[in-house]
Amino acid sequence: MGTGFSRHGYAVPQRLVNDVRGMTYHALTATSRAVEGYLKQRALPDRLAPLGKPLLVIFGAEDRRWRSSSAAEYRVVPGARVELLSDVGHSPMLEDPPRTAALLLAFTALHAVRAS
Repeated sequence: MGTGFSRHGYAVPQRLVNDVRGMTYHALTATSRAVEGYLKQRALPDRLAPLGKPLLVIFGAEDRRWRSSSAAEYRVVPGARVELLSDVGHSPMLEDPPRTAALLLAFTALHAVRAS
């Protein structure tokens, strides 16, 4: 699980460790293969581009699972906002909740749908 987190001194939450340990080997590997197959069929930015929806991409600059430079690929989505957070890895919502929440709250406030 270490590749999912990069912030110095970050302790992986025990609940997350327990949840992963509770999965069968088959479930873990099948999920991984399915995600890989899905992304090989068509890149995620290309899937999102035609939807015409607001998009916020939050990427950890120290991500050890995906190249952080790949965050730029989401710019094919019209109006996409791409945020690269320093000092965090693959899991910014766990490694730096305040910074991640601030980005999400600002984005949702900007794109809030008002009830008629």
